[in-house]
Amino acid sequence: MKSHFHFGQLPCLYDGDHQIVQSGAILRHLARKHNLNGGNELETTHIDMFCEGVRDLHTKYTKMIYQAYDTEKDSYIKDILPVELAKFEKLLATRDDGKNFILGEKISYVDFVLFEELDIHQILDPHCLDKFPLLKAYHQRMEDRPGLKEYCKQRNRAKIPVNGNGKQ
Repeated sequence: MKSHFHFGQLPCLYDGDHQIVQSGAILRHLARKHNLNGGNELETTHIDMFCEGVRDLHTKYTKMIYQAYDTEKDSYIKDILPVELAKFEKLLATRDDGKNFILGEKISYVDFVLFEELDIHQILDPHCLDKFPLLKAYHQRMEDRPGLKEYCKQRNRAKIPVNGNGKQ
């Protein structure tokens, strides 16, 4: 089956006859298709900044989860995570004082990317957003969206681990 997919792996999305693989490519394709990628170059760049910041945070998270969970989890929560979350809090505040979405009133695909990252970090440490009121309110705002709310309920009922190694 792998031979049927570009790069021999999943996920794969078909848009008509066009095969799209790689998570990031699929995400950005759907964002462009559904007008969730900003309305101009500056908005798209703002989205890109957030997306790359989330990627940096997620890289640190996955390194700790898969390579050093037992020895570095506590220092990650205490020393690394607050520094990283402070960056997002500050950047979120640059649009509508952080009271809406990353672009302000207009939602974009990176809102879902950031929501997911904040969500997995709250599984790691349920109090990680307590010192970041804008991020905490943002996460709640996103979670209250009807589609996400239902998704989160189903995911929580299924009790599916966030990480392949079961550590969270």
